[in-house]
Amino acid sequence: MGPRPDEVILDVRGLRKAFGGVHAVDGCTFAVPRGRISGLIGPNGSGKTTTFNLLTGVITADAGAVLYRGEDIARLKPYQIFRRGITRTFQITRIFREMTVFENLLSVTTLGVPDHVARARAEELIAFVNLGHLRGEYGGRLSYGQQKLLEFARALMTDPELILLDEPAAGVNRTLLQSLIDRIHALQEQGKTILIVEHDMNVIMNHCERVFVMDAGVKIAEGPPAEIQRDERVIDAYFGRRR
Repeated sequence: MGPRPDEVILDVRGLRKAFGGVHAVDGCTFAVPRGRISGLIGPNGSGKTTTFNLLTGVITADAGAVLYRGEDIARLKPYQIFRRGITRTFQITRIFREMTVFENLLSVTTLGVPDHVARARAEELIAFVNLGHLRGEYGGRLSYGQQKLLEFARALMTDPELILLDEPAAGVNRTLLQSLIDRIHALQEQGKTILIVEHDMNVIMNHCERVFVMDAGVKIAEGPPAEIQRDERVIDAYFGRRR
């Protein structure tokens, strides 16, 4: 049983995107519960990252609706979606390698925010992700895990309501991953909503309250982690028994 309409922050309805003859997302529908940590999983090529790109305006849907707090944002530009309170990270980090940690955070300050406010917010987030000792270090000199933390902190600069994380565990050692997970839970405690695309099933099954499963561009299952682990459709999609 899914969340009630008044508990939903993002309602995805019949989302479609084709590249030539390939239907990367083919009528995908799901509802993200407000104030929860949810996961979006599926085998390689199932359409997860394309779905994230559609939700954030990186690419435009061929059909369908993306209702965020009741407004259809499916045809908006990325900056318009960003200004409405949705932010994301990427599977491959997109930090500014020739800027310091502090400068990276200031780079996403929105117009009209006083300089002293932006600087205070940057300092707060650097402390939040435990990068204070690297405040003046160039982004390109950080370890990959530290770059993930930096990108995560940068995504929070505008105090978003909905945070989309694309493969946050990929290439991150266990210590830094635990630090990142701790911060994700801290954000949830602040009332934020987090949606995670992730291949690390330990992250999904131990930290998400609801899981959506995609295969061949469609959602094939959703529910709490324990239910998803037993779902025959999910087992079939990952291990290919029907093939």
